[in-house]
Parts: sequence; structure tokens; C-alpha cells
Amino acid sequence: MNQLLEDLIKVMTLERLEINLFRGQSRDIGSPQVFGGQVLGQALVAATATVENREVHSLHAYFLRRGDFNSPIVYEVDRAWDGKHFSMRRVVAIQHGQQIFNMSASFQTPETGLDHQFAMPDVPQPEALPDLEQFLASNPNLPPALLKILQQKRPFEFRPVEPPSLTRAPKAAPLKHVWIRAVDSLPDDEALHRCLLAYASDFQLLDTALKPHGLSMMRDKLVIASIDHAMWFHRSVRVDDWLLYAMDSPSASGARGFTRGSVFARDGRLVASVSQEGLIRVTPQGQGS
Repeated sequence: MNQLLEDLIKVMTLERLEINLFRGQSRDIGSPQVFGGQVLGQALVAATATVENREVHSLHAYFLRRGDFNSPIVYEVDRAWDGKHFSMRRVVAIQHGQQIFNMSASFQTPETGLDHQFAMPDVPQPEALPDLEQFLASNPNLPPALLKILQQKRPFEFRPVEPPSLTRAPKAAPLKHVWIRAVDSLPDDEALHRCLLAYASDFQLLDTALKPHGLSMMRDKLVIASIDHAMWFHRSVRVDDWLLYAMDSPSASGARGFTRGSVFARDGRLVASVSQEGLIRVTPQGQGS
């Protein structure tokens, strides 16, 4: 298996300290704090470890404090409810004696029922698109701090349908489409694929709210942080096959941007939906830039 993907699975494999208590390690991906998707994915791993024969179908999470990637994170799971068909879990992530994150997740015994979905957007196939790394190679003069983040090797490939604006950001509709895929094949484990999709869902999403304003995380002086994150898992998913992440931002107001994402399998199935609201502040130096 690819070393980066193998390391990600290692990060997602938590140490069980007690029946409902887990500990996870972090990785530095170039940002000043723990990547939010990592905490989200680890929290889902912890919750899943306390449920049998049921699959996660939704989660709702809040990011409270920045995580320190130099210290472990402890995840405490509350077994709130186990019913005939559904289970509810609450997870609190603790670091340095403080909550940094909390999440509620609901699990369901697989059932059949009504079935419909929106159609997948008509976009070019991933083979026809360059990888994000190719865009970086054509923009070698980016600021060093930004290059440190962008040049990090990742366990996922990203192939944007719309070329990213790395040096300038013209105003555009708040829409974005990116093909994503794990860099190597993975075991046939639905729970693992859902946890890794939760991890990957935090990439690319929030900056969709910047597009109507001609702003860019790559260039402008902004204060940006995820506030909350929600996911709904509709159908079985494999993150080692191409997934289309179709994103939009219906609103930005009150120094917050609201974004949504639909994740489609390559065969057109809608496998998950995502929503996120984040803090977006334009610093005085960034006004008018």
C-alpha cells in the first residue's frame, strides 16, 4: 500500500484506553493546527468502535478549539442510545484538559426503502483533468508559507474541474467541482471508507464561499476556521475509486460562510451530502487586495 495512505490508516487506528475512551495521534499537514478532517475522522472511528452491525448515516460536529498536532487527542464516547434499528453516540475530543471538538453520530441497521436522488453534474472525467500538483508546478513563486501547505504530499488525489486561482481570484459563482480519490486501493471495509470520506470532506469546501468576492485562501489575508461540519451517508462508498465532490455556497453573512457538498460515485450514485459553516474574516490588510 502507498506509504502516505498506510500512515493515514495508522492515524485513524485509535488506541483503546477504556471501553469508551480512545487516544489518537496527529499529523502536521502544514497548517498551524490539527487538520479538522483528521479530528472528524478519528471521532467517527471512536464512535464506530462502540456500535455493532450498524452503519453511520449522519454526523453533526462542532470545532471548538485549535488542536495541537504535537500532543495526542483523547476521544470520550457517550453511548447515548441503542434502539431496535438506530444507535446514537456523542463524542468529545479532549486535549490539554479542554474540549477541542464534539460530535453526535447516528447509526442504523441496513434497511431497504424508497430510493431517489439528484443527478450527478455533467463534468469532465478525472482522466481528462490535471492533478492539483500540476497547478502548483506552474506557480512556483507562491509565498513560502503557502507552498509549505500546498506541497505536502497527501493520501488523496485532487483533480479540480475548474482551474484553481493560485495567484489571483476573479469573482465567480460560488460553485466548485473536484474529483477525489485515495492514492491506493483499500480493504473492503465500509466503516473504514466512511471514516476516510469524513476525513477528506474537510478539504476544498469552505473556500467555495470566497469565490463571489474575488478572494482566495492562497493570496488574501483572511482569518478562516471551520465552525461546524455535518454529513449524511446515503449509499455505500469506496474512497479508493474516483468521487466527484460538487460544492456550492448559498450564503455568506455575519463573518460566516455556509457551504454544501454532494459526493457522487463515478457511476452517478449520490453517496454522501456535506454541509459546513466557517468563520471568514477579511483582515484590514486584506481589504481591497
